[in-house]
Amino acid sequence: MTNIHYLPELEDSYSALNSDQIEILRQQVLNEGGEISSIQSRFNYAWGLVRSTNKEDQMLGVKLLTDIYKESPMRRRECLYYLTIGCYKLGEYSTAKRYVDALVHHEPENKQALMLQTAVENKITSQGLKGIALISAGIAIGATTIGLLIRGRRR
Repeated sequence: MTNIHYLPELEDSYSALNSDQIEILRQQVLNEGGEISSIQSRFNYAWGLVRSTNKEDQMLGVKLLTDIYKESPMRRRECLYYLTIGCYKLGEYSTAKRYVDALVHHEPENKQALMLQTAVENKITSQGLKGIALISAGIAIGATTIGLLIRGRRR
């Protein structure tokens, strides 16, 4: 995999481009022939879409990155990183983990990938804890309701 020394932080993905900037990237892709445009133009457009606050844009960005990953072995490292961010933003944490784990497997010393992996794992853990809390709350409410019903029947 090609080593590029700078990759954006997860936080960078939350600084959305405005619609005019995304349109410029889209027009660049279209001017180059759409699906046959350069990988760099499609990649730039995909990253712009992932940074969007619109979920549909983010999903299209992830799709474009997936296509680039399949098409260009030289861009797989970058694609894994950006796919992780895209899936993270979409709330697809298990998919994000799969991507970042693959990247870390190939580059175990990549500090940015390791930081991203930690962020994904922390999110998965916090989501799991929220799920446990919701289940516990549901059980407590159910038990209380049953207790009240039983108490009401005894009277």
